[in-house]
Amino acid sequence: MQRAIFSFALALRRFHEKNAWVLCSHIAMSMMLALFPFVLFTVALAGAVANLVSHELRLQQLVDLVFGAWPTEVSGPILRELYAVLETSSPGLATFGGVLALFFASNGVNAIRFAMVRAYHDLDERPFWLSRLICLGLVILGGSGILIAAVFEIAIPLYVAYFSELFPQVELLNGLGKGMNRALILGMPFLAVLLCHLFLPGRIHPIREILPGVLVTAFLWWIAGIGFAFYVTSIAQYSATYAGLAGAIAAIIFLYVNAAILILGAEFNGALIDSA
Repeated sequence: MQRAIFSFALALRRFHEKNAWVLCSHIAMSMMLALFPFVLFTVALAGAVANLVSHELRLQQLVDLVFGAWPTEVSGPILRELYAVLETSSPGLATFGGVLALFFASNGVNAIRFAMVRAYHDLDERPFWLSRLICLGLVILGGSGILIAAVFEIAIPLYVAYFSELFPQVELLNGLGKGMNRALILGMPFLAVLLCHLFLPGRIHPIREILPGVLVTAFLWWIAGIGFAFYVTSIAQYSATYAGLAGAIAAIIFLYVNAAILILGAEFNGALIDSA
């Protein structure tokens, strides 16, 4: 425990000394710019893969997976605008949106890569094209993962309903579908952080070295979500300052805070490795 506390304090100091706040701004802005085209691209991909359910239900499943872990006070204004865009979007717009999503999101992932290389004190000898390809691959993997998870979200309630009819005496089955869907929403950010720690540093580190920072990031994200929701509803007055841009500003600040936590988790791992 003493080592963990010392390492966390060292991580905070290194975070400040390396001026990681600048990278947080870059990550937050890149992800905000990629958010709408990324969802457009994922919806278009879902429509091309299979016509499993109605468009509205599939859209709801995909959007929930992207924004399900966000505080509703932050995601609400964004979702209203997002649904308005999706209802009027064409396949061509979705395809163009996919290109934009790859570009902007890969920029944000590349900034995360740079921060993690510094946090782990690695010497990244990979050529530029390979580093960029890894960033693009993680973005594409994220879209594919959301699509796969959406299929499971559709399939799970169907199977639960089927088994509930076969075994009506089992009460646990009634809430199993919702519980597994919630587990998918919460598990996807954890998996995304794990993949970032695994592939973005200069070399692949053992799971035992990257897991502490992943757990710290997931825990602090949970705390930040609760705290930011309280801040937006009880303290902040974004609508008075930014008018119609209040929802977008709140989302950018939320992404900024989460980017800082992500980099801090990597610095925590680096401090733990140095103190070993």
